Amino acid sequence: MGRMEFRTLGKTGTLVSTLCLGTMTFGNETDEKGAHAQLDRFVDVGGNFLDTADVYTRGVSEEIVGAWLAQRNGIRDSVVIATKGRFPMGDGPNDAGLTRTHLSRALDASLRRLGTDHVDLYQAHAWDPLTPLEETLRFFDDAVRAGKIRYAGVSNFTGWQLQKAALLTSFHGLAPIVTLQPQYNLLARDIEFEILPVCGNEGIGVLPWSPLAGGWLTGKYRADEAPTGATRLGENPNRGVEAYARRNNERTWQVVEAVREVASARGVSMAVVALAWLADRPSVTSVILGARTLEQLDDNLAAAGVHLSAEETARLDDASAPLVADYPYGEPGVNQRARAIP
Repeated sequence: MGRMEFRTLGKTGTLVSTLCLGTMTFGNETDEKGAHAQLDRFVDVGGNFLDTADVYTRGVSEEIVGAWLAQRNGIRDSVVIATKGRFPMGDGPNDAGLTRTHLSRALDASLRRLGTDHVDLYQAHAWDPLTPLEETLRFFDDAVRAGKIRYAGVSNFTGWQLQKAALLTSFHGLAPIVTLQPQYNLLARDIEFEILPVCGNEGIGVLPWSPLAGGWLTGKYRADEAPTGATRLGENPNRGVEAYARRNNERTWQVVEAVREVASARGVSMAVVALAWLADRPSVTSVILGARTLEQLDDNLAAAGVHLSAEETARLDDASAPLVADYPYGEPGVNQRARAIP
């Protein structure tokens, strides 16, 4: 295992490990004992960035993290904790969304479950079409001023939504959006068209989720065999059949084979290669790991400090290049400088 590296959280000066421990499995696929073992292992190898959300197992994930913080005396100041609010945590009409009404209650509830007086990064879990964006951004700013959160971020925003948020915070002098949490991996690169350029232009750090594409990039699935057994798709037959059919195509197996070749030549797991490729993409701050077991986490942590060569990166880039049919991304002169211009 290499040495854990650190990067600034977007344009802030706060340093976070380039691998982040995601906790979506806690309380569901991973019990409290297993979750605490993951948290212990992660910080023991130098990781300091934890990501959770109120809806992860209806608050149980945050409670498990909070119990661990209480057991590890003095650890709170050594870790950067991120959580999210947006989705329903009750049955009432105002128990969801990015309104001041819902987020103020959601944040206070998250703080109680985590057993802390502040979270370092509070994120809008997804866009809310009913709530004016200014309302959400002013809530974030008020929460920063109140000391309940250090920084604000968003998750699952499109390019125009993210750009609008960045411009509004700048224009009104509000706490900036410092991070974006999107799906990003070798099988899902479409954010490179518009979302990543916004992040690069605005200095917004990218925190990719699903870096292994739900296990596809680990080599656990086969083209000639539907998933079964102890895999996410195998344990959920209805969802598994649909998801497998969606991914089971020539491009997927082309990417998986490229990852396998690079991993074999290096003598490492396919997960290490996929994570290392992603960690070195432009604007990426930290890659969110989502392990169900300690063994899976150890395999992922082996990616710490690993950097692929230019040749290895090019091999993966070529195999996984997002499909561009034509306008506006594929037509020369629209989003590219014409070569004839001196």
